[in-house]
Amino acid sequence: METLEKAAAVALWREGGSAKEELSFAELYSLAATAGVEIVAGFSQNRSEVDNRCYIGPGKAAEVADFIRESGADAVIFDGELSPSQVNNLEKIIPAKIIDRSELIMDIFAQRADSRVGKLQVELAQLRYQFPKLMGRGRDLSRLAGGIGTRGPGESKLEVDRRRIRQRIHRLEQQLLKVEKHRALQRKRRERLGVFQVALVGYTNSGKSTLLNQLTKADAYTANTLFATLDPLSRRLETGQNTLVFTDTVGFISGLPHHLIAAFKSTLEEVVQADLLIHVVDLSHPEMATHMEEVNKVLRELGCLEKDQIIAANKIDLLPDLTPQDLAAKFRDLPHVPISAAAGTNIDKLLQAISVYTEPWEKVRLLLPRAVYSRLSRDKVGSLRPLEFTEDQVKVEGELPAGIAATLQQYSWEN
Repeated sequence: METLEKAAAVALWREGGSAKEELSFAELYSLAATAGVEIVAGFSQNRSEVDNRCYIGPGKAAEVADFIRESGADAVIFDGELSPSQVNNLEKIIPAKIIDRSELIMDIFAQRADSRVGKLQVELAQLRYQFPKLMGRGRDLSRLAGGIGTRGPGESKLEVDRRRIRQRIHRLEQQLLKVEKHRALQRKRRERLGVFQVALVGYTNSGKSTLLNQLTKADAYTANTLFATLDPLSRRLETGQNTLVFTDTVGFISGLPHHLIAAFKSTLEEVVQADLLIHVVDLSHPEMATHMEEVNKVLRELGCLEKDQIIAANKIDLLPDLTPQDLAAKFRDLPHVPISAAAGTNIDKLLQAISVYTEPWEKVRLLLPRAVYSRLSRDKVGSLRPLEFTEDQVKVEGELPAGIAATLQQYSWEN
């Protein structure tokens, strides 16, 4: 049986150990477990500013060093991103490998990458991340050979000199550019065939792969673990009116390294080019709102935050007392459908919500009851312009999806 690496975890709390900081630290433990590392001790320090030399204060660094000498732990994992000089200074004090949150996440990606493209992307991210550190302080390359933070396709490449690392980065970029062009051709082919493209996005372990399986009867790998899916998986769904392609994408996480986002550009391009985003949210998680913010942050970086989006409020089965009013308050009236991907609850309602975006739109002129108009406005259905308000009705004109327009035909001005 393989022996787990042992590590100490370190957090710098600039908000005095707020709930958000504590949950981030707890998430670091989960990330370590996913990477195959056992956290044997946790250290935290309340400090308003990062120490430029050691990230944490020198006294706390000495305390961690004493623990490492006594315990024989292999590494120290920091819940933050360290600069090259901070890593260099910490290594002079602490007799163990120094790993930051970004390296830990990349290590998990290295272990989970199965496809050729996934391995190329992870290797590129690792080399881009490590190269400034190697340039900045002449770190002994032999110290990087093996273990947490160095596994995966890039492992053997880190033993070469800096010039060859530059060359390797360039070759990887060229190979991934070919992949990007190939996928772009596939997307254009789908567009020519009138295929509607839907991307599933969300925080890691929110249930995207399980939802893909429910929607399309696919056989995507699912597990109650972080980053169960790295490579995008697309599956078709034929409906009565349209052909839909659903794509499961890599999960996002707090502190997702910029180098990973850049390296996975060809994968995340599926999100950029999608006609509709399904934002899968774990309703049962105490930091649901923070997770949504982190996902939106990445979507903003990709330039597609303004895309049409439906929130799939997942794991509703774990919250049986949650009311529609509670959900409306949580999502501030954004389009949302409560579902359970695991149990298959409300999948039909989610498909119905998706159909609003796939159907052709029709021009309408309607005299709607106030309640109907309020519901359409709240759910952001179609494009309606109010022309006149009375006590009980609203006169509107604009466009609605054909199916909805048909159900409202009785309110037409001509009737």
